[in-house]
Amino acid sequence: MIHPTAIVHPNAQLADDVEVGAYSIIGEHVEIGAATVIGPHVVINGHTRIGQQNRIFQFCSLGEIPQDKKYANEPTRLEIGDHNTIREFCTFNLGTAQDVGVTRVGNHNWIMAYVHLAHDCQVGNHTIFANNAQLAGHVEVGDYAILGGFTVVHQFVRIGAHIITGMGTILLQDVPPYVLVSGNPSSPHGINSEGLKRRGFSSQSVMAIKRAYKTLYKSGLSLNDAKNTIAQQLTEHAELQPLADFLANSERGIVR
Repeated sequence: MIHPTAIVHPNAQLADDVEVGAYSIIGEHVEIGAATVIGPHVVINGHTRIGQQNRIFQFCSLGEIPQDKKYANEPTRLEIGDHNTIREFCTFNLGTAQDVGVTRVGNHNWIMAYVHLAHDCQVGNHTIFANNAQLAGHVEVGDYAILGGFTVVHQFVRIGAHIITGMGTILLQDVPPYVLVSGNPSSPHGINSEGLKRRGFSSQSVMAIKRAYKTLYKSGLSLNDAKNTIAQQLTEHAELQPLADFLANSERGIVR
């Protein structure tokens, strides 16, 4: 299952059925789980752990040192879960000692070509990153988020679950759950109602989220007053809890 031209360090830990393509390089501290397929010309370095049934296409660089001048060869990590598709020319860096020390990617993510995940990014499950989506350091991405092609995200930005961005979006502030944003500078354009329906949200839940969106963006209320109003709506609609929690914990401010 390992091509004769591949270079796999003898201390690397690969499940018996892992496939490694031609001219790929697997470093000493790498762990790769069952049924994962590594394409040709892939380089996986650092303290990197990759789970089961992932498919990693050619010319990816995973687990390389951060693009951070403060990095001093600390044993930081990259962790990738299960059932992810990672297309050509993606670059995922290790974490840094200045943060949690690990860059994480969850499960069932669809990551297209030329995507960059900088140090200490935390990506959830079932996300979609279209071609050339770029994350600076310390970015958090919630479950089922969809980043359109050429979306660029500033460091420390938090992206809520079930959001969607338009092509070429620049994110300098946090994006609350459920919201559709686009542009440079980015601005909100409603909620991801179609995505919510596909994921089993009832019509009543979608209506409650639309009402909360109007409270946040269309009512003319200050941010604090909008938060308080959404907290009142939460008593009848539990699906607003992720939105209320996100707003309470936002440090960069939200796209508004």
